[in-house]
Amino acid sequence: MSRISYVNGAYCTHNSSVIHIEDRGFQFADGVYEVFGVINKKILDYQGHLNRLFDSLNEIKIKSPIHKSAYVFHIKNLISKNQIKNGLIYLQITRGVASRDFKFPKNAKPSLVIIAKNLPDDEYQNTFQKGIKVKTTKDLRWKRVDIKTINLLAPVLAKQYAVDNKCQEAWLVDNEGFITEGSSSTAWILKNKTLYTTPLSNSILNGITRKTLIRGLKKNKLKLIEKKFNIKDIKACDEAFITSATQYIMPVIRVDSHRIGNGRVGKYAEIFRKVYMEAVKLS
Repeated sequence: MSRISYVNGAYCTHNSSVIHIEDRGFQFADGVYEVFGVINKKILDYQGHLNRLFDSLNEIKIKSPIHKSAYVFHIKNLISKNQIKNGLIYLQITRGVASRDFKFPKNAKPSLVIIAKNLPDDEYQNTFQKGIKVKTTKDLRWKRVDIKTINLLAPVLAKQYAVDNKCQEAWLVDNEGFITEGSSSTAWILKNKTLYTTPLSNSILNGITRKTLIRGLKKNKLKLIEKKFNIKDIKACDEAFITSATQYIMPVIRVDSHRIGNGRVGKYAEIFRKVYMEAVKLS
């Protein structure tokens, strides 16, 4: 079966999907995106992701090409057309097509692309049981990473640096030596039964999975402190994790050359995963 995508008002086969060469997303990274996880054909945290999408659009002054209520229709259509049980939805909006000029075009119509992808049913569970390795690297991103833009070159380079060092994720380090977040995830450490993560600012993305986990932690009266942490704190921690829309809760067993705990997935990984899955809202 051919994959089906949505491009500017039309459903089309994935391989025949096209965008104009002067789309400002292609030339300027002038756009925003969201990734929605799908479990058992249900969209995870749909409203949270949609609200953040509109926040991002507002920050860079792009008008949504369709009504806010229409997004769920197209996403669910793609889940159905692509027979997705577990997978992800990638949604991107750019300022549209215009002659190349740094200034905003006056009459360009924003471009909307939605892509659906199946993921193997056991892929997440297999990775969760083993845990992942993380490599730290300097945070070279622009100063408004709280906006979920498609300007992702710095995270791409960070992720590739991690892969080159046989790791699955990169944790980004600011000029003061603190971890901001992962190249495509939120970073967490656990010490003395207390979970730590970097407080919200322009330097990190307000992760929807992050927000849902925090809601679940509070409901279950588990200890959380939003506080910056550094390499010294990582070396002393008991467990570590990342969260994201498609990794949910993922344990970290090594950061650089430092083994976390005993180098195996700790007992809180399953606890936090259960807390998240109970707190997540499905659409």
